Amino acid sequence: MAPHQSRNQALGSVSKFGRSAMYRKRALYKKQKSATVNEKKVAALTKTKTVGGDKNGKTRVVALNKDSKFYPVIDSSKALKNRKNQRPTKFRASLTPGTVLILLAGKHEGRRVVLLGTLPSGLLLVSGPYKVNGVPLRRVNPAYVIATSASVDTSAVDVSKFDDAYFQQPKKVYTRKSEEEFFAPKSTEKNEASPERVADQAAVDGALMTAVAAVPQLEAYLHASFTLKKGQFPHLMKF
Repeated sequence: MAPHQSRNQALGSVSKFGRSAMYRKRALYKKQKSATVNEKKVAALTKTKTVGGDKNGKTRVVALNKDSKFYPVIDSSKALKNRKNQRPTKFRASLTPGTVLILLAGKHEGRRVVLLGTLPSGLLLVSGPYKVNGVPLRRVNPAYVIATSASVDTSAVDVSKFDDAYFQQPKKVYTRKSEEEFFAPKSTEKNEASPERVADQAAVDGALMTAVAAVPQLEAYLHASFTLKKGQFPHLMKF
């Protein structure tokens, strides 16, 4: 039995019959099916309501969902729900306890301090020591410090009691001033540290000074301030 051959033979690169001719030869027009269109149901917006009275027309068309009669004069913005969770701060690899840092901002700008640890709030716990350069126990932002290659052993310094709540200031209670108090000269009294702060600073400096004395010339390095002269560029220096 001879194999089946197509009626639309190829004549070189062109077929013998075109697309419309083969459509007619194969009688594909008889196999066409009409597609059924499903009508979409539209939800009713109104309803017919029966009303009483002889002269009221007996029926009335009313809306199912009535629009609000009150519109605010100014559009009030709604607060969006915050779905972000606070993640623990990732500190630079150079910020390890015992590293000597250079402060770039704040009251003690340019001073060299010793890093004692990190706090859950993302801040750094540092100390001068206070006896060397006058920098007490304080918190600093890690974005405003330069980590140097100098370091000191701080394993003997106990900083377990120092957290963010330790450094929070008590809330001030403001009262309405009288006319005499308002025009009175301002007091020049300075805020003095509490005895607890003084005792904690002495305890930390006592252990820290022993570790600083074990490193040659480190005390003089901490005492000197960091400055730049003409022609010196921080990004070209090795700290």
